[in-house]
Amino acid sequence: MSLADDKAAAREAAFARRKPLFETASAAQAGYLSEVLAGYHGVPVSGFMPIRTEIDPRSAMAEASAHGPVGVPVVMAKATPLKFALWTPESEMVKGAFGALVPSDPAFFEPEILIIPLLAFDRKGGRLGYGGGFYDRTLEKLRARRATLAIGFAFAGQEVADVPLEATDQPLDLIVTEAGVIELG
Repeated sequence: MSLADDKAAAREAAFARRKPLFETASAAQAGYLSEVLAGYHGVPVSGFMPIRTEIDPRSAMAEASAHGPVGVPVVMAKATPLKFALWTPESEMVKGAFGALVPSDPAFFEPEILIIPLLAFDRKGGRLGYGGGFYDRTLEKLRARRATLAIGFAFAGQEVADVPLEATDQPLDLIVTEAGVIELG
């Protein structure tokens, strides 16, 4: 079985694992994320607009937006790094690529902290995404310029023993779930 086959099988299993977690999620699912971001007031951060069955970071993003710039990722084209548009809870949003909402009149900025959605994670910083490589390209580009903190945000039940990784996969620095903060090491 190839690495691509391993990743495809892992994605299918991860989607199935995440669905019931999403269906039973509480409104307090971003509480620990809020606590982590409170330690970085004023640092430019990008969250994400949840799609499918992703955990919802918007309450933590709204709190962080009172202290500094917050944005959301915008897919510009296939196989390119993401750009980030400033966001507030009052932003007028429209459907972007893959159905994720983006600001209707984007003002782009560069975040230093990325809150990253995922399908599965491991305690070594491995992340399984949807397979487009957008976050990997973006993190590689941002980390070449400055320290960039990659925070995986997921349900605790999305943890697996090992994520199948490729050389181009960028590691996470921290995992935050509805159940707590996981320091990676």
